[in-house]
Parts: sequence; C-alpha cells; structure tokens
Amino acid sequence: MGAPARARQDRAVITGSAGPGSREGASPARPAHRDDQPTAPTGAEAIYRKLFDSFDRDKDGKISHWEVLSRLQRAGLLPDDPRIQHALTGLREADGSSKQISLQQFKDLVRRDSSLIQRAVEGNLAVPEFSVLASDIDRIYRELLPIRSGSVADYIPQLHRVDPEQLAIAVCTVDGQRFSVGDARVAFCLQSVSKTVSYCLALDEHGVDGVHRHVGREPSGQSFNELALNPKGLPHNPMVNAGAIMTTSLIRPDLDIADRFDQVAATWRRLTAGGRVGFNNAVYLSERQTADRNFALGYSMRESGAFRPGVDLQQTLEFYFQACSIEVDTEMLAVAAASLANAGVCPLTEDPVFTAATVQSCLSLMSSCGMYDFSGEFAFTIGLPAKSGVSGALMLVIPGLMGICIWSPRLDEHGNSVRGIEFCRKLVAEYNVHVFDSLVTGQGRTAKRDPRRKKNHSQIEGVVALTWAASQGDLNEVRALAAAGVDPGTADYDGRTALHLAAAEGQLDVVRYLLASVTDPQPVDRWGGTPLSDAESNGHTDVADLVRQALRVTAEAVAV
Repeated sequence: MGAPARARQDRAVITGSAGPGSREGASPARPAHRDDQPTAPTGAEAIYRKLFDSFDRDKDGKISHWEVLSRLQRAGLLPDDPRIQHALTGLREADGSSKQISLQQFKDLVRRDSSLIQRAVEGNLAVPEFSVLASDIDRIYRELLPIRSGSVADYIPQLHRVDPEQLAIAVCTVDGQRFSVGDARVAFCLQSVSKTVSYCLALDEHGVDGVHRHVGREPSGQSFNELALNPKGLPHNPMVNAGAIMTTSLIRPDLDIADRFDQVAATWRRLTAGGRVGFNNAVYLSERQTADRNFALGYSMRESGAFRPGVDLQQTLEFYFQACSIEVDTEMLAVAAASLANAGVCPLTEDPVFTAATVQSCLSLMSSCGMYDFSGEFAFTIGLPAKSGVSGALMLVIPGLMGICIWSPRLDEHGNSVRGIEFCRKLVAEYNVHVFDSLVTGQGRTAKRDPRRKKNHSQIEGVVALTWAASQGDLNEVRALAAAGVDPGTADYDGRTALHLAAAEGQLDVVRYLLASVTDPQPVDRWGGTPLSDAESNGHTDVADLVRQALRVTAEAVAV
C-alpha cells in the first residue's frame, strides 16, 4: 500500500467513512440472516450474556460466584452497599455448596442492579482503576504513620485525651466506590466540620440572600475563633466560629432546640447513607464549660444587630455546641464528602440531601475559608474544597469525582491535622485533581495520573485525537493535547504517528512543531513508510525538505 492510500485509510479510520458514497460513521453491512443460523441475543439479553462471558466458565458453562463478588469489590463496591444488596445476598447463597451459577441464575441475581453491576464489571465507574487508587492511598497511609509533629487540641479537655497516634483515611467516589485504611471506624466529633452542613441547611431554608444578610463570605485571614467581625458588624464567613453560630441560629428557628438538633443529626445520617451518627455528651459539656470566647462572639454579634430579631443567644450557642459534638467515623465522613462532590446526592442511597445550588455555594466557601487561617495556602497548593476540625478531621471534596476523609488528632499551629495536610500534598503530587491541573499537565513536568481515566484508554484516545488534529493541520489542538500529556511521538496500531499524518497531508506548521517535539524524525510504520516518504509520495516538497533537514541535524548530533 502506498503512502497516499495509507493516508486515505487513516482518514477513513478516524472519520468512520469507508470511501466515496458511504455514510459517515455507518456500521458495516450485516450479512443476510439464514434460517439455519442461531439468532444472536439482542437488547438486555445481550448485555447479560456479555457480562456473564467476562468471567471464567467451568466445563458446565457456569461461573464462580466468588469471582463475581471479587470483581465487584475490586471495583470498589463493598458488601454493605445498599444498592446491590439483592445481588450480593443471592451471590452468597448461590447454588448451595457448589458456588457456581448459570447464566439464568446470574440474570436473576443482577437484574435489579444490572446497570451499576455492568458499569463495575466493565470498569466504567467514576474511578475505573479503583484498585490502583486504593493501593496508592494505602501506601500514603503507611508513609504518614512516622509523622508525629503537632499536638492534640488542648483548649477542650475531652479532645486533649484522644490517642494522638490514631490515623485513618477513607475515600468514596460519586459512584459509591469505597476504600478505607487505619482507624476508619473509630468515632470522633465533627467540631468545625459541622459548619458545612449548618451552612447548607441555612441556605436551603433561607436562600443565599437570606443567609448572607447575616454573615459575610470573605476569608477573615484570622484565627477561627478570633474576636473580630467585618466592617458591617457581621461574621466574616460561615466557616469561622462566629459565622457558624450565625448560620446555626437560622436553622428552623420556629422549632425547639431538641427538634432543631434532630434535623441536623438526621441530615448527617442522610449524607452518610444512614450511618450511625452519634453524640459525644462529654465533649459537649466540656466545650460549653470552656466557651467564654464563643459567648463573647455571640454578644458582639447581638450588639451589632447581626442576628435575626428574637434570637435566643443562649439557646443558639447550646445548639452550636451540640452540632459540633456530633460523632461520625472516617468512613462515614468520606461518604458525606462524596455527597457534596455529587451535587448533594448521597452516592449510596441516591438521596438528594441538598440542592446543587446549595452545594455550589458551600464548596465555594470551603475553597476559600475552610482551612482556618491556612485557607489561602491550602487553596494555592492543594486547590480543592476542604474543611477541617480541631478533632483532627479533614474532609476533602473533589467535585464530580470523590470525597475523602483523613482523621489524625495531632494539629499544626493553625488547628489543622498535620497528617491530613501532608496526605493532601501527596495526593495532588501524584494525581491530577488540583482544580487547575489541566492547565499545567505536560508543561515540562512529570504527568500526573488522572483517576477518571482507564489505564489504557487515555493514551489510546489521546493518540487518535492527536493524529486527527495533525492530519487536519490543527496546530492549536496538537499543542493542547501535548500539554495534556499525550506523547507526540506515540504511534497507533499500524505504527503511524502524528508526524506521518501531518507529512502525508502537507501540514507544514504541524510538521515543524512535531519535529521539534519528538526524538525520532524517522518513525517507520508497519508498511515501512516514514514521514519523509509520505511527504515525497504526496508531492509536499516543502515538508519533505523540512524533514530532511531534521534528519541531517539528528545524524550530525549522533556523529558528535
């Protein structure tokens, strides 16, 4: 096959056209059906068969139910996932002692949860290579264990008694894939992490304008319990103590304090997929007994007229202390973080706890104000919405992808978990999750892994896009793909590179850019063709001259 024919073939593969007169993207013609041929399964039946055939079958055509369970667990779907309980229960009880299931049994078991199970088996959940992410988190956990700087909070006596050696990390994606390591089921108090949900509840009840008549939305640049208000006499934002006291006062003020607390606790249960939300009365009493500064903030706001008319300050502060004393564990808080990442919908129950607009406002303030007076530095280096608490909790949200909780009681001088901050640094160093990573990936630095991509699909899709852009002379797109981490010298199945395609089509500017970017100006495809031979065969003398010049420079460099 000559170079012009190869170029036409490349275009046909990319565009889906089969030549003159063909419909673009049309499927190949099917052979006429014969009566003696078995009818292929269609629709849902075909999907079930495809899923079933993805597992190893024994001599009787059955598959191991343990293999199905294992595949789901590797994908991040755990045995207590409420969405697949029917299938999991059936798989555990499958076929008596043989533990082998037929196609019909498989269909009966997964029918109710077929969409989720199909995506898990095919690797199409939020994080396709979830086992890789879990392995990396486990490794980072072990790297964090030797870190012992910082100290536990001491201004609340009960918090000061917590074992400082404890460490837990948990992750939950927007598709409900979960992993945890360490002391992930040890309960701790929410403390300042509670401020996120109090703000969301106030927003859902009163709207943005109604809430922000009473609280600002600018970083304070000061300690979370600083005795300071903004120039309007309002708390700076809902993520500092004064602001959280204010948003707490806005939650169902028509109800008595017991019912108001029940609403907050019930909301946390919904966010955590029905988790066992607790209450630490000892911490509550301890915090109330050491609350002079919070009372001072309350009186200062009342003096400036910041509260709604008729607010009972004593009851408001009691309510605020109670919200801070709610207990969860690391696994639960990761699910809550994933609910925020999922626009307010809990991934495990599909319960729309908050509206998307409410979550957008909350994540915006978490990004700018969620990490005490370290918020600006955190936004710069980590680039993700987060909220910390002096119990050692750190709730991290990667919008549209996952929520993560890190719990380690030792705090730095800002009141943030030392190990929690270090985990975040390690995560963004390895994974493409910083909000602005897409702007710098490939710009002279090692490409970070994108957890949203399948292991090989990113490269395959990138090469297809690159060769198409090169053939069309779209230099801006070629540059953008290279910046996104696509290697300009990568070849497709036929050994064809972007340089081949650009040379064959006479795209001089693209060829010049690629020759400056790749190490080999003479790649050879499966037919023995090179960019030079493609350019010469198609009569692009200017491109051929440019390639020859690059070859001479390369030869001279090798000779030296």
